[in-house]
Amino acid sequence: MKKVLIIEDDEILNAGLCYNLQKRDIEPSPAYTIEEAKGLLSQNSYDLIILDVNLPDGNGFEFGREIIRRYEISLIFLTAHNLDEEIIEGYHLGADDYITKPFSVKVVMEKIQAVLRRCGGQGENNQCSCGNLDMDFEKRIVRKGGEILSLTPTEFDLLHFFYKNRRQILTKEALLENIWDSKGNYVNEHTLALNISRLRNKISDKDFCYIKTVYGMGYKWIGTGEE
Repeated sequence: MKKVLIIEDDEILNAGLCYNLQKRDIEPSPAYTIEEAKGLLSQNSYDLIILDVNLPDGNGFEFGREIIRRYEISLIFLTAHNLDEEIIEGYHLGADDYITKPFSVKVVMEKIQAVLRRCGGQGENNQCSCGNLDMDFEKRIVRKGGEILSLTPTEFDLLHFFYKNRRQILTKEALLENIWDSKGNYVNEHTLALNISRLRNKISDKDFCYIKTVYGMGYKWIGTGEE
């Protein structure tokens, strides 16, 4: 199921968008401030963000620039101003579309679904390459330099989660929740660190590091180099 983060301080409008997305089997997450959105982004991955330009705790364009720089997520700006300059600025930042208020809910839903089809493609790409790793997430096979790696189920799940959320800093809480708690298992941070250390030892070498520790925050997939 596609996941959409709606960052809009108008609670009624936000609720209306969430309701209409749910009717189309799209999972919405509401946020009403930039700080709230940052918290959700640190804990979850999304296919699309709908971002209001005017928010109570900051400028939507500035936050949009940060999102596009840090995450691989499609972005639609939402604003009450039908100004050519703002629309052009939004596109220059890398937005996928721009919606002005007031709007037709039906039209907005079509725009959202079009962006999800275009940018989400045919769903998750289950065969990916990075550095000297070739990963087939459907068959759960990972090759390093052409040789199949022996990964435990937990190590594979960690690798998949890191790659799926590349460019995001993943907190220890997010990793524990998504890798263990989702299966009804509860472990501590020491177990997490041990599994990440073992995964690193298997996939890394003198040329590629892949996973970086962000001290005081968590971990980040850096691929073939610092991004």
